[in-house]
Amino acid sequence: MRVIDPYYTILSDLDQRGLVERIEACGRVCYKSEDKIDEGSAEGFVRKVIKHGHNSVAEMGVITVAVEVDLEATLVDFFACLPRFHQIDRVEKKKILLTCSVRAFRELFVDNPSNKLVKAVVGDLAGREPILFEDITPKSGWHPQTGVEVKKLSLAEVDGLDAGLLAKHRYVAVKFFVNRAVTHEIVRHRPCSFLQESQRYCRYSEDKFGHEVTFIRPMFYEEGSEEYRLWEKAMLETEALYLKLLETSTPQAARTVLPNSCKTELIVYANLIEWLHIFRLRCSQAAEPSMREVMIPLLADFKKLFPKVFGDLDIKG
Repeated sequence: MRVIDPYYTILSDLDQRGLVERIEACGRVCYKSEDKIDEGSAEGFVRKVIKHGHNSVAEMGVITVAVEVDLEATLVDFFACLPRFHQIDRVEKKKILLTCSVRAFRELFVDNPSNKLVKAVVGDLAGREPILFEDITPKSGWHPQTGVEVKKLSLAEVDGLDAGLLAKHRYVAVKFFVNRAVTHEIVRHRPCSFLQESQRYCRYSEDKFGHEVTFIRPMFYEEGSEEYRLWEKAMLETEALYLKLLETSTPQAARTVLPNSCKTELIVYANLIEWLHIFRLRCSQAAEPSMREVMIPLLADFKKLFPKVFGDLDIKG
């Protein structure tokens, strides 16, 4: 049995990687197969998850484009598509700023294959990242759409937007190492994208897990106290039962005895507006104490990274 304190990591390093590599790095958290990442593994992994319809993995890459049109009617036709899970701002009469995940762009084209602006945007992205769109590429290929100009924004260009647009179009991924009770609450934030370590697939009796279950230290009990001793005893007994069940059961069956104290890894990917909402809710005095344990220091980090969005956010402790 292993006991650790909760913590988090802001996945800023992923912002510097290509979309395919980023999606693989996030997706492998579910299976804890990061050890299989090598120079040529990303393309095969991404093709596989797309083929099997694991769409949540394709939410871990976000793209921002500026789209300018000759005719305002082109924008009217686009808005009639009722695009889902897109962040759209009309910055000029004939120009929009559009941000969404790879999954959302894919589904936008599948649902609206004849829309001029959609074909222009997805075709441009497919030219840059063919692996992410190859299964939905038209038989005749992608063709330029007259009267529609698409420009993909770099991360630096997104970071240079004014505070209002930055809050909507800048997405940040955070990996939490917390107990299952905390993740049960975090995943209720529906506008976010999530990927979580899966007890259904992870077999904690394997070498890479140290043949043991990892638990999060409970902040409610002081080490050495009677309450902590009882908690520790319960975790040891649970671990023994789980490992015994694995001798004759699958991980998805054996996991039914595992408690909320189990460590899990959860990637949360959201724009800054949603992070503002999360901090207001999860840092307040009414929030669950184990949630505040990670969210309050995370907010302090966000204030340093994005002062023009979070600088004025004051949470009463």
